Amino acid sequence: MEKNWYVVHTYSGYENKVKTNLEKRVETMGMQDKIFRVIVPEDEETDIKNGKKKVVKKKVFPGYVLVEIIMTDDSWYVVRNTPGVTGFVGSSGSGSKPTPLLPEEIDFILKRMGLEDKNLEVHFEIGETVTVKEGPFANFSGKVEDLDATKGKVKVMVNMFGRETPVELDFGQIDKLN
Repeated sequence: MEKNWYVVHTYSGYENKVKTNLEKRVETMGMQDKIFRVIVPEDEETDIKNGKKKVVKKKVFPGYVLVEIIMTDDSWYVVRNTPGVTGFVGSSGSGSKPTPLLPEEIDFILKRMGLEDKNLEVHFEIGETVTVKEGPFANFSGKVEDLDATKGKVKVMVNMFGRETPVELDFGQIDKLN
């Protein structure tokens, strides 16, 4: 049995409550080997009210929660009967099993949230000198200060105006210095 991501429909505004309820049910019913991650996809937006900036999280898919499950009768039942859940998206009848998300669909969502599903290959080391190949710092070189393989980000200390400045870049924006 393989684990897949499924979309669960909830009452609008109950997404976080469903996440909490489901995580508690997984714990109390011993379903950790069948139900893994529960995600409420959110984006950060900057709102300006009365001249003050405020970063707020907005739900990407209001009324929906993503759940990583090995689909069995038991795991289906636990999720389906969690308070606030109205059903699975992609199931035709009350007894039929839902359709999982395609790998490229969940990869897109996880990337957008900064939660890569798979770690990227890291070909750089902390302390290594690299060249920035694209973006506003193209053609600058600097030392790798920090790596985050799960997000595909690297912090490079770039020399600008005689001063070391930390710059966060994607792995794809840098190359090893030959």
